[in-house]
Amino acid sequence: MSRQPLSVVIITRNAASQLAACLESAAFADETLVVDSGSDDGTAALAVAHGARVLQQAWLGFGPQKQFAVEAAAHDWVLCLDADERVSEALRASILAALAAPAAQAYAMARCNRFMGRWLKHGEGYPDWSLRLFDRRHARWGDEPVHEKVLTDAPVTRIAGDLLHDSAETLDGYLDKQNRYTSMQAEVLFKAGKRAGAAQLLLSPALRFIKFYLLRLGFLDGIPGLVHIAIGCCNSFHKYAKLMALQRKQVASE
Repeated sequence: MSRQPLSVVIITRNAASQLAACLESAAFADETLVVDSGSDDGTAALAVAHGARVLQQAWLGFGPQKQFAVEAAAHDWVLCLDADERVSEALRASILAALAAPAAQAYAMARCNRFMGRWLKHGEGYPDWSLRLFDRRHARWGDEPVHEKVLTDAPVTRIAGDLLHDSAETLDGYLDKQNRYTSMQAEVLFKAGKRAGAAQLLLSPALRFIKFYLLRLGFLDGIPGLVHIAIGCCNSFHKYAKLMALQRKQVASE
């Protein structure tokens, strides 16, 4: 083989409506591994029909679940995707070129997010650099239950081409997910001994808005860009408000 063999790994749960396009965009890989956590919508059967190897694993949390998939892959070089992501043609070409002559052990790619019917090109929505292609001997997923990250001591090189993220979820569904995520984040911070006060509650959303809407030109993405950043600012507020609620609960129980 003229390049390093590649495994694409995807974790799923009830992703049948989105998975086919993801698998088709990653068909250039030498192996596709889908780790499913009890889907009942035909996700596993769809993956098998597209030539993927499927494993079942009870939910471990985002970070641990992805690391399970990485460890179960047939090859050391892995590309980690979500079911609602697609590899663009430009990114595909860059990945194959990198595998033909690896200059690094970890590569980050620009993730382009579709929100309210628009591909965001500024603010928090783009370039949203994500480390997804790596040699598992030099990198691994962290243990975070949400907003998981790849950990590596190797230099991270940026690769050309966009990873397209199109969840196709409703705004209601998106808000429900953000509410769950901020609750999990608050729990993680609380267990780590972190504490929040009024300053974080007020300043974090304001600074986030300035950074992404003004400095990173989020206003150029129109109403979808404004809504996307406003929700992100609300998430900062909610995360610290929930952390403060946990603090108060602890004090009241003592």
